[in-house]
Amino acid sequence: MAHYMKINELKAGASNVSVVAKVMEKSEPREVITKYGKRLSVADVVLKDSSGTIKMSLWGNDINTVSVGDTIEISNGYVNEFRGTPQLSTGKFGKISVKEKGGAEEELPESEHYDSDGSSDDSGEVEES
Repeated sequence: MAHYMKINELKAGASNVSVVAKVMEKSEPREVITKYGKRLSVADVVLKDSSGTIKMSLWGNDINTVSVGDTIEISNGYVNEFRGTPQLSTGKFGKISVKEKGGAEEELPESEHYDSDGSSDDSGEVEES
């Protein structure tokens, strides 16, 4: 059985890392061309557990496997540093699996922010312009 690490324990240079975390954000996929001239799709996700958050890049087929709200398991991953920030990666030998699919209630439109009680404004008053 894998020993799961907490996100706040992940340091650049760590390898054979196993983490279980929730996908909080996912960017639109973009196309990149590797130094070998190969075209690949990549999307960034932000993963969160009880200890913190970390960014991770999803490549190719992994992009469509993972959605916001999913709880995923990364096994045999490694941590590198991108622009001074630790970033989780699966590389050639790591694996991503979805442990629990997230629900649709996770995906509120960006423009709507609700308090925990479901209201959108504390005052209850309507502002006139």
